[in-house]
Amino acid sequence: MMKTNFPALRMMKHLRLLFLFALIVLAGLPAVANNDESIGLPGDNLDLYAVLNLFQESKTIEEFEANLNKEETGINNLDLDLDGNVDFIKVETQQEGEDFVFVLQVDVTKEEVQDVAVILVSKDEKENVSLQMVGDEALYGKDYVIEPMTEKPAVTANPAYSGPDTIVVKSQPAEVVVIESEPIVHYIYSPMYVPYHPPYYYGYYPVYYRPYPVISINIYFGRHRHHHHHYHGGRRGGNTIIINNNKTYNNYNINRNTSNTVISNKKEGSYKKNTVAKTPAKTNPKATKANSQKAKSSAKENASKSSAKSKAASSVNKTKAKPAAKPAKKPQKRPAKKPTRK
Repeated sequence: MMKTNFPALRMMKHLRLLFLFALIVLAGLPAVANNDESIGLPGDNLDLYAVLNLFQESKTIEEFEANLNKEETGINNLDLDLDGNVDFIKVETQQEGEDFVFVLQVDVTKEEVQDVAVILVSKDEKENVSLQMVGDEALYGKDYVIEPMTEKPAVTANPAYSGPDTIVVKSQPAEVVVIESEPIVHYIYSPMYVPYHPPYYYGYYPVYYRPYPVISINIYFGRHRHHHHHYHGGRRGGNTIIINNNKTYNNYNINRNTSNTVISNKKEGSYKKNTVAKTPAKTNPKATKANSQKAKSSAKENASKSSAKSKAASSVNKTKAKPAAKPAKKPQKRPAKKPTRK
């Protein structure tokens, strides 16, 4: 008979348990990406790829503005006034014939407005529509331009994995992107279109907007990097995209809004500090236990001391206390008897 090696079996069992535990921990972690695509500017907290994708999927400008500022979408992570909460971004409309400029703005203070980026939509003589987004130089640097790819890459199925939780992915051919077919493009070139000018300003926001805290830049990148595969330009390998409608963009630049607060924060490097992960400091459990025990013992000592002091004080007060004086009884005066008349 073969002898069973019990120590080796136990070791294998422990290794399997450790492996399973590691898988569970990794599965529970949020999507985190390294910040190798960071531009080191405030614009890191507003991914223009994700913004332009949301714009293309929106049906109206009001809908685009609302979804951009909702915490559920997770697209806006911009904090220009450095108060720890995400800023409200409003969308202004400028139009010159068949050319549109949608300006994304933040009211940094009561007096200062900062332009964040602009979306350019233009139609040429052949009725072809072009769509581009330009990041503001103060937030994204010079010539930060992105535009949709004219063809989405093909999706290939992966048959290498099979199991009870297998997700079946069908192979799909490359898809040609037609800008003219986008819902928002249909809307702005339709007779139903009405230029949108938001009524909001610093301290006055729509009812759906609730300020929410800024998240770590690494987690933010991890959530939105999948959008980058559908656009040209931006961070990746320099930018060779040329603005299609220079006339409209130059006209916008004449009245471009810049904030002195943003420029000052940028010079001081405050935005770089703000991109550090906001996680609570780790504590040593042993030190915490020791501290709690010390705190309990010191609390007991303080309680006993205070009780002793209070007893001593009460005894002193009793000895010093004077008996309450009773009010002296006044003799009752009887009224004098009047002589009776005969």
